[in-house]
Amino acid sequence: MNIKIHTKRRALVAFMLDQPGVLNKVSMLIRRKMYNVDTITVCKTRTLGISRMTLTLCEDSDDKLNQVLKQIEKMTEVISAKELDIDQSFWREVGLVKFEADKDHFKQLSEHYSFDILDRQNHEIYIVQLSGTSKTIDDFLKDIGDEKIIDMARSGLTTLEK
Repeated sequence: MNIKIHTKRRALVAFMLDQPGVLNKVSMLIRRKMYNVDTITVCKTRTLGISRMTLTLCEDSDDKLNQVLKQIEKMTEVISAKELDIDQSFWREVGLVKFEADKDHFKQLSEHYSFDILDRQNHEIYIVQLSGTSKTIDDFLKDIGDEKIIDMARSGLTTLEK
C-alpha cells in the first residue's frame, strides 16, 4: 500500500454565521477532499451571530489548500476564510496533563516549563495546565515520559494574526 504522508501543517481560519449545521458542512467538505483535520476549534466573536473556526491540517500542496479555501468561501454561511502564515500569527493550544512524578522530577519540569498546578494527589500525582506551541506541549509530554502519563487532554490549536 502506498500512503502519502503530508508534512506541512496549515492553519485555516474562517468567519461564519453562527448557525446549526455549519460546522458539519465544513467538516464534510474537508472529508470529501480526503484531508484529515488535525484540530478544530470554534468560538464566538465579538460580533453577535458570527463564529470563528480555526482548523489545522497537513497539506504540502498550496494549490490543493487554495482549492479547499475557495470552496469554503463559496458556502453561503461563510463570511471569509484564509490561511494564516505561521510567521505572521500566533499558534497556541492548552494541555491538561495528569501524571506521576517524584519531587525531583517535578522540580526539574517546573524549572523548564511554565504551568499551573490544578491538583495534587497522593504527593506524587499532579494535574497541570500548560499553554504554548504544540511543540512546547509535545516536549513537556516527552520529558514526563509515556510511562508516567496517566491521562491528558489537548484543546487543539487556536490562532491569531499579529
